[in-house]
Amino acid sequence: MNLTEVKKMLEEKGQSHLLKYYDELSDGGKENLIKQIEAIDFSVICEIEKDEHEKERGIIKPLGALTIQQIEENRKEYESIGMEAIKEGKVGALLLAGGQGTRLGYDKPKGMFNIGETKELYIFECIINNLMQVVNKAGAWIPLAIMTSDINYEDTVNFLSEHNYFGYNGEYVYFFIQDMSVTTDFNGKIHLTEKGKVSFSPNGNGGWYTPFVNAGIRDEFVKHGVEWINVFAVDNVLQKIADPCFVGATVKSGCVSGAKVVSKAFPEEKIGLLCTEDGKPSIVEYYEMTDEMMYQKDENGKPLFNYGVILNYLFRIDELDRIIDNPLPIHVVEKKVPYIDENGNYTKPEKPNGYKYEKLVLDLIHLMRDCLSYEVVRDKEFAPIKNLTGVDSLESARKLLEKNGIEY
Repeated sequence: MNLTEVKKMLEEKGQSHLLKYYDELSDGGKENLIKQIEAIDFSVICEIEKDEHEKERGIIKPLGALTIQQIEENRKEYESIGMEAIKEGKVGALLLAGGQGTRLGYDKPKGMFNIGETKELYIFECIINNLMQVVNKAGAWIPLAIMTSDINYEDTVNFLSEHNYFGYNGEYVYFFIQDMSVTTDFNGKIHLTEKGKVSFSPNGNGGWYTPFVNAGIRDEFVKHGVEWINVFAVDNVLQKIADPCFVGATVKSGCVSGAKVVSKAFPEEKIGLLCTEDGKPSIVEYYEMTDEMMYQKDENGKPLFNYGVILNYLFRIDELDRIIDNPLPIHVVEKKVPYIDENGNYTKPEKPNGYKYEKLVLDLIHLMRDCLSYEVVRDKEFAPIKNLTGVDSLESARKLLEKNGIEY
């Protein structure tokens, strides 16, 4: 598009302010700004105006789980099936690591955060240590893809390279960058972060498969023989990755996906719950729960909606190929978004000042034909680090590491 076409398009969309400083830019800066504007997906901004009834959920029903007791009764069989799949190269791992450690007071990738007290112990290191347990037991390397964001790609790649991937075989490690989406103010006006720079932000963890495919990593995984991908988040330092028992149980179940879950600690716990929606697997966020759903009990006195996801999923690649073109919902999230004000001054707000537009991996579950709900022991597999203190924090994670005999 030339400048005239861009001006006309922005006028039609009410975004002419993006060219406010155009004449002040160098020739290269002007060209770069036009390219950024051409890359904008303006359709996400329409999500602000959607009526609530357009976002209504289907018929929600509880979904049980393969319980801890049932898993223990069949552990030998499940682990045998899973370990065989791993040895045959059928299992790959994918780490969602696009976020920064902002809530930890750390302006680098969250995975680089040092959680140690008596020694250095990084979040990335914890994750690779957990994966190495399976690698050592299977005697086979598991392909590991790491999704970064545009802002933390270089830091992540350099950090892991400098630390020799904490003992992992670098030939089996792949990096790719997640897609980006614009940020806006509360009225839908797109932010600038510099006079010639549109404000883009990572578009959430849900859209990971498209950039994974576009980067050519899906094909690399398939060359290794991968049929299943274990997708997990960066902040849970206790999670088991490519867990043979989880893999084996999912394979035996005949399901095309699996989700690790924990029983709710208390009815009001802020955790997304695995359920069914119009007969298909789905996840209901805690803020979508009605009081009836929150407090209803089954015949054994357990919460009817009991099993919360911990962002550790297993997907069959052929099923992901089937749904790759299916659109995911856009979540409009209030955030603190740095921007330049009307006078061209860079501003870092102290409270939310606009929206980011995100796709979430939990919505991917609803596109699956079915999903095995697989219960794990919370204290052994769920130690997320989202804050410095309190619930799901560095403080609580350290206690759980100690409980599991891991030095920090």
